[in-house]
Amino acid sequence: MHGDDLRRAAAPLPVLLGSAVRARVDRGRTYLRSVLADDERPVYGAKTGFGALVGFAGRADEADQCDNTLAHLGAGQGPDLPADITRAALLVRAWSLAQGFSGVSGHVVDGLAAMFATTLVPAVPRYGSVGASGDLIPLAYATQALRGRGHAYVDGERLPAAEALRRADLAPLALDGRDALALVNGTSVTTAATSLALDCVRASHRALCDLTCLLADVLGCDTGFLEPRLIAAYGHPGATAVATRMRTTSAGAVPSGDRPLQEPYSIRCSPQLLGAAEDALRYVDGVVAADLASVSDNPLFFPDDDLVAHGGNFFGQPAAFAADVLAMVTASLGNLAERQLDLLVDPARNTGLPPMLAAGPGRQHGLQGVQLATTAFVAEIRRNAVPASTQSLPTNLHNQDVVPLGTQAALRAYDLAELLWLLCGSLALGLRQAVHVGGRRPTAARCAALLDALADAIQPVDPDRPLDADVRVAAELVTRTRC
Repeated sequence: MHGDDLRRAAAPLPVLLGSAVRARVDRGRTYLRSVLADDERPVYGAKTGFGALVGFAGRADEADQCDNTLAHLGAGQGPDLPADITRAALLVRAWSLAQGFSGVSGHVVDGLAAMFATTLVPAVPRYGSVGASGDLIPLAYATQALRGRGHAYVDGERLPAAEALRRADLAPLALDGRDALALVNGTSVTTAATSLALDCVRASHRALCDLTCLLADVLGCDTGFLEPRLIAAYGHPGATAVATRMRTTSAGAVPSGDRPLQEPYSIRCSPQLLGAAEDALRYVDGVVAADLASVSDNPLFFPDDDLVAHGGNFFGQPAAFAADVLAMVTASLGNLAERQLDLLVDPARNTGLPPMLAAGPGRQHGLQGVQLATTAFVAEIRRNAVPASTQSLPTNLHNQDVVPLGTQAALRAYDLAELLWLLCGSLALGLRQAVHVGGRRPTAARCAALLDALADAIQPVDPDRPLDADVRVAAELVTRTRC
């Protein structure tokens, strides 16, 4: 499974189960049944209480044990998660269960697959997970909705879950205790949010590489800061990759001769900054790829070895670190975009363009409001970029005495990714306006094509008008995505 699959899951998506998937899920289920029939073999969550209450017996009836799993987890608070995160999380969960190591009933995977063909989205509150025993509380809400309890959305309308299932022509899931625990005992929300955030930040990173080239061309900068021998001496693979892309984008650019020998760091050091971000994003790529391929659950069942393994594969530390790194990258990229826009609107540094790129300074104010907003965006990103993975708090009677808080990190990274996307749109809008008020037409063919695409999509700011929608249009154009 790939990040593209998670993005596609936001809309109705056909999910097919092959014969190999059915065979391994059924085999795992059969093995679970044999283990449960042995009174001498303990199985957490099927025969026991949960968490710190593992030393007590659970409920004898399987349906009651399902309720025993889910009822106490109905303690989440806050607004509902965005639909794309919730559906992506359930796709991640389905993939983990489909590996056959969780001992779930075949109809559980069938039911999840059927949901993806509809517009149904369980209503899941944002707050409540520490990401240590998986995303217990949010996944419990999702599971309850699939049983017809709680609330869910269909075609964007929030309804009682039973009514939502009827409208979507879905049968409520019937679960036993093991089914219910397997549905909640994984880091699927954390993984999904991190993956979606990564995709958005990567799109913005690519856009900033291109927008930096367009900025340098519009201002008439010399492109010597991209000299391949210079970058090779720097020695970092990310910088090499970024500079190669930027040289391709800037091919044919002709310096104006009106700029200083050395540009401000927001231009001159851009391949080093963007390159460091590329190296960090490659680390996040690897963590997300591993998480998407992993089995996140406890316990796991290995029929070939007659093994029930109790452990910690639901512990979301890798994604916690990765999401924190993603937030730091977002903060640095956001700072770069904001500083580049500041350079562009400042007549002391923009090669003589009018202040705030206003078509008639004083009578008009050009990008002044947009620049104020970008300052607010950067401040918001910085305020939220404090690592979550270092904030462990013991809970659950010290059963969960260390927790990764990856869910907080991932959801925070998802939020910040949208702000970075808006910063890219703000810079792109500024570059479109700069050419309108006297900036030179780009001399590099690719830069000129990007400018023309922006000009075709967005009218000049002349006279002033609200620019909130234009920022979003520009962001979608330069990133080729909607975050």
